[in-house]
Amino acid sequence: MSPMFVPGPVDVHPDVLAAQTRPMLPHRSKEYEETFHRAENNARKLFGTQNRVFICASSGSGLQEAAVRNFARKSVLSCVNGAFGNRWHSVAESNGKDAHKLEAEWGQPVTPKVVAEALGRKEYEILTVVHNETSTGLQNPVDEIAAAARRVSPETLICVDAVSSLGGAPIEMDAWGLDFVLTSSQKALALPPGLALGATSDRALDRAKTVPDRGWYFDLVKLEESRIKNSTPATSAVSLVYALDYQLERILEEGLPARFERHRAMAERVQAWALARGFGLFAPEGYRSRTVTAVENLLNMDVPALNAFLMGRGMRIANGYGELKGKTFRIAHMGELTMNDIEALLDAMDEFMKT
Repeated sequence: MSPMFVPGPVDVHPDVLAAQTRPMLPHRSKEYEETFHRAENNARKLFGTQNRVFICASSGSGLQEAAVRNFARKSVLSCVNGAFGNRWHSVAESNGKDAHKLEAEWGQPVTPKVVAEALGRKEYEILTVVHNETSTGLQNPVDEIAAAARRVSPETLICVDAVSSLGGAPIEMDAWGLDFVLTSSQKALALPPGLALGATSDRALDRAKTVPDRGWYFDLVKLEESRIKNSTPATSAVSLVYALDYQLERILEEGLPARFERHRAMAERVQAWALARGFGLFAPEGYRSRTVTAVENLLNMDVPALNAFLMGRGMRIANGYGELKGKTFRIAHMGELTMNDIEALLDAMDEFMKT
């Protein structure tokens, strides 16, 4: 398997891919419900929660929409310091919410201070924040943001996008006082695309019961009615849940502390290499992602040419996102990757830079 160093979809272990090939089961059968139940219970350990985890057939963006439809009648405060924080704001607006942007410069963190100030000026039903901005390689201090928000506006529900961090960086939903945490299957969980997981607090679910026009497919109240029966309202993505069940067992066998340490070490190695070669790092020290590094292209390297070179060796990285294309490039270090993979990539990049 040739490694990819892109922030999703990532490489999937052959055994995980093979888990999808098990024979189909009726999604309401006892045998399948046992698999679904085990996967949900194990998923809770990744989220750091005793609460429920919804398993949905969608991308993470679907659960961004679920958050604004289920928890807000009208008012949303969206923290935006990258593309996916901005997407969540757009999702809120497209659903008719009064969504206010709390913006920080791309490459700079959202701070607890600015969140507390915004919530002190106006009451919002929900706060949305991206834990790990895939577009900029920045990790926001969600634990500190949540503490500030709960102190100033205890009724505001705290909703977190952990699409590119869950499974690669610690998240303690209950300890941090988070209400809704969503992720996707195709990033640090190292699964095929197609599943989204959403951990939901009791008070968030109680709020949802009071909000009208939640829709149908992402109605968390409806999803909860099915979840307690180890099922889903619509047909479950049976083969993907097989893979999820199998991969969660693999992740827990590795051990979460060991997994997080592996991701931390790979991130620090990539970041040290970039600085040693004369590049910059787009995110400031103390806020750099454990799962994807955005390298500031201070050497004006031809990123498409670099990628063509790497692809000849069975590897690839990602260009900068949106307006950062060419100005940055991104090296993902998540999922199944190891330090040996990182060293092979960096050696190949050094070889390209000598040509």
